[in-house]
Amino acid sequence: METLGIDLASDPGRTALCAIRWERGAARVTALRGRGADDELLAAHAAADVTGIDSPFGWPAAFLAFLCGTSRLSAGAATSWSGDLARTLRYRATDAAVRDLTGRWPLSVSSDLIAVVAMRCQGLLARMGVGDRSGDGRVFEVYPAAALRRWGLPALGYKGPRGTPVRREIVRGLRAQAPWLGISGSREETLVADDDALDALVSALNARAAALGLTVRPGAEVRHEAAREGWIAVPLEGSLGKLAGE
Repeated sequence: METLGIDLASDPGRTALCAIRWERGAARVTALRGRGADDELLAAHAAADVTGIDSPFGWPAAFLAFLCGTSRLSAGAATSWSGDLARTLRYRATDAAVRDLTGRWPLSVSSDLIAVVAMRCQGLLARMGVGDRSGDGRVFEVYPAAALRRWGLPALGYKGPRGTPVRREIVRGLRAQAPWLGISGSREETLVADDDALDALVSALNARAAALGLTVRPGAEVRHEAAREGWIAVPLEGSLGKLAGE
């Protein structure tokens, strides 16, 4: 099996990808690079068995209905502005699930700049033939910070130049929990130097967890919303060490 992790950005120059080849009891990073135009990403996806993309796959259903005019605020107190209404418009069902699992909200795809990344993602999903955005078995939405937290690794403070010591700690933690993962010395230094590359690696590992059924799946009560809004494949706790299994 080959898994592909894509740390998507609106700028192809800030988009990183990582490919991992899995064999019996072992895995190795076969590609790690920090630039990816759409055609390059699609070619890498075509060569992989499973792809994990770090980007929202959709928008909150309530937000879309609000924009399209099928659900409007009225003068009635029941629909007046409130914190609960704001959360309904800002966050998807999967975002609430991530909040319950990790204690932190993901970025809001309807009210943060991550929306621009999601716009680019829509074109990729269409060209990949993705219909079910909750995880169709081949393409999954992933969130590296949530995966790191579930695997007991640092999930805060690893971005940007000041995050270098934390990224080094994450790489050491990955080495300890996944000794079967082969990473060349130069690529390991890239992971420490570049948070986008590290997110791409975690996304590729997360894709493997999803392929093995080691992620949280949407329950029946949110299955319909997840298919439209997207669903973050959050790994099960302690699943990192199991990824090289059958």
